[in-house]
Amino acid sequence: MKSKQNIKNQPKKIIYCKKCVYSNQKVVPSKIVEDDQNHSNRIFLRFGKDGVCSACEAVEKKFTDKKYKIDWKQRENQLRDILDKHRSRNGSYDCIVPGSGGKDSVFQAHMLKTKYNMNPLTVTFSPARYTDVGMKNFHKWPENGNVNNFLYSPAGNIYGKLVRLAFENMLHPFQPFIFGQRHYATHIANKFKIPLIFLGEPFSEFGSEEKYEDEQYFMPLKYFTKKKNQNVKLAGIEIDKLLKDEKFKISDLEYFLPLDQTLIEKNKIQILFFGYFENMMPQENFYKAAEITDFRTSDERTEGTYSKYNSLDDKIDGFHYWTSYIKFGIGRATEEASNECRHGYINREEAINLVKKYDGELPKKHFKEFCKTWSLHKSISI
Repeated sequence: MKSKQNIKNQPKKIIYCKKCVYSNQKVVPSKIVEDDQNHSNRIFLRFGKDGVCSACEAVEKKFTDKKYKIDWKQRENQLRDILDKHRSRNGSYDCIVPGSGGKDSVFQAHMLKTKYNMNPLTVTFSPARYTDVGMKNFHKWPENGNVNNFLYSPAGNIYGKLVRLAFENMLHPFQPFIFGQRHYATHIANKFKIPLIFLGEPFSEFGSEEKYEDEQYFMPLKYFTKKKNQNVKLAGIEIDKLLKDEKFKISDLEYFLPLDQTLIEKNKIQILFFGYFENMMPQENFYKAAEITDFRTSDERTEGTYSKYNSLDDKIDGFHYWTSYIKFGIGRATEEASNECRHGYINREEAINLVKKYDGELPKKHFKEFCKTWSLHKSISI
């Protein structure tokens, strides 16, 4: 494996949150188009003087902190004001919900359609390798959820090569999918002149840059656009080099890549967090999705954690969390247990026990297929 992980800015002393099981090794959202082999642009989770992480602070403000108690009715009115300016009068699409047919995207599209009388178009950037349950849940979304959907599936040889390069260069096999998830929706928004895109919870609920922690109802432009003539990096390699040395065509990479910021600004495209306006709760979203589309969980526990209903779509998903655990000590159980701590489903002691039991577990179920499909047998030695 080529990747040499010498991560800049990574805290040397490990500190754990006093309310959840996040540590200061947790990476917060960044400009993924600049990410390189050393993750030199990475920003790490902020901790307050009381030893509580910023993610816990953000959720506490939503539910328990009297000083910052949120007026959800006021936020609903704020959302209605935004939607009133964009709501279609002729039946055309007026907003976009990217997703996979999972619990959160199903909930958002349903609420926008039924509660707010919007006409959402749902869009999906295909996982590199669908799981059986992920494919079934995806098909149930338009069939039972009564929404239209555009699915984009990159050519297998293109997707596969990007996965392999991202793994070898950055120990980050999930990165091409993250690029597609973040950028495909803006391409559709631009083509169909639909300026509103909705995602789930604000970044701040999982940790974000400090300047975006308060009142973060939108995604900053720098996270999903590029500057004019900026040489974006994908799989840790500049696009010019991918085109020249790896023999990709620009059409192979188009929907992985961000649009120019000037184009986004010209068409007034914005990405809003639906969870800022509606009090979204993980398990409640699951129950609602099961009711709307007959969303199903996996038949067995997801490797690396204790749950059966989160991130079920992609066979690579487990390797994303496994490699995150190797680099940062933050695996899938840490992510899920921390989120459930913040929302009051489990206490910190229970979360610690779950992390000790499951975090960093090798995803064996799809391991051979993972190596064979993307020719990684020479890169991995376990």
